Amino acid sequence: MVKLEIEQFPCLSDNYAVLIHDAESGLTASIDAPDAKAILERLNAKGWRLTHILNTHHHGDHTGGNLGVKEATGCTIIGPREEADRIPGIDRGVAEGDKIPFGAFKIKVLDIPGHTVGHVGYWVPEARVAFVGDTLFAMGAGRIFEGSAEMMWNSLKKLMELPRDTEIYCGHEYTAANARFALSIDPDNTALQNRAKEVDLLRDKGRATLPTRLDRELETNPFLRPHVTAIRAKLGMPYAPDWKVFAEIRERKNKA
Repeated sequence: MVKLEIEQFPCLSDNYAVLIHDAESGLTASIDAPDAKAILERLNAKGWRLTHILNTHHHGDHTGGNLGVKEATGCTIIGPREEADRIPGIDRGVAEGDKIPFGAFKIKVLDIPGHTVGHVGYWVPEARVAFVGDTLFAMGAGRIFEGSAEMMWNSLKKLMELPRDTEIYCGHEYTAANARFALSIDPDNTALQNRAKEVDLLRDKGRATLPTRLDRELETNPFLRPHVTAIRAKLGMPYAPDWKVFAEIRERKNKA
């Protein structure tokens, strides 16, 4: 497998910034730009020259650093075509099926709307990694601000079809709270019980719980498991379509 260097670090209150670097070509991209100062400091520490920002969606905690980083580096800003008018400094809009050349890699764009109507993800098949913004979290899923529950479920299904060993980078450190909620929906899931304990240990040590992996999410994330009989029984929805079970789980999380 070709090596893609990935540098993840916390910023703002609970965001993660992520830099990806192809050593052979010297290309470096920031996945979103939550905080210009934090990103520029990390670039300097790594000795990398930023060439791209890849925005997943328009929310300010993902685009607030765009202009400051672009001014300092001259980078190219790429983001969802559907939200181009709401992304500061954007140079190129992309959508499902587009590919972004990145040295030895091809970054594939996935349309994964729901959190916002134009939200995209960036999948790098050769590196077995996907950057999903605020669509999927470790043991959680994004709030539905602009789309519908059915739209969001279809986006999650698309991510569920990626190779099971895909590493998933998400926009926020929400995992401990997500684990507590997941246990209220799927309390007899042994894999989930064990993972919740691991998360508590990591957070007690101040360590990140991300990235996650798709196979772990398929085993422990209730938002990806609306088909499971025990979850349907817990919710009293034995015969509902998957997306309606997902919608009920999302609504319960909203109120948790």
